[in-house]
Amino acid sequence: MAAGWIEQLTGSLEQKKQYRQNKARVEQLPADYRAAATALERYLMYFGAITKGDVLLRMLGDLTDLFEQSAADGTPIRDIVGDDPVEFAETFMRNYTVGQWINKERERLVKAIDAAAEDDGKERES
Repeated sequence: MAAGWIEQLTGSLEQKKQYRQNKARVEQLPADYRAAATALERYLMYFGAITKGDVLLRMLGDLTDLFEQSAADGTPIRDIVGDDPVEFAETFMRNYTVGQWINKERERLVKAIDAAAEDDGKERES
C-alpha cells in the first residue's frame, strides 16, 4: 500500500529503475558514441516534451539500442545522424509523438476552432 502511495507522488519506481539502467548502458558506450547519444538524449528530452513515462523510456531505449549496435558495427556517428543532427533528432522523435503533451493542446485547439466555426455558421443563418 505504501509503495502505491509513494508512486503517486514520485512516479513509477519501475520506470525510474529502467531509466537508470538505460543511463548505465549509455555510460558503457565508447566515448564518442556516448557523447553523441548523451547530446541527442538531452535534446530529445527538451524538444520532445514527452509526458508518458513508458513512451519516454521506449524512445531512450531505442536510441541506446541504435548507438550500441552502431558502436558494435563500427558505424561512424555521421552515418547515424547525418549532416544535420537536429533533423535526425526531430525525425527520430516523430516515432514517439503519442506521448507528447502538445498533442492534448492540438486536440483542444481543433475542438475550440470547430466549435467556434460551428457557432459562427449558426449566427449567420439567424
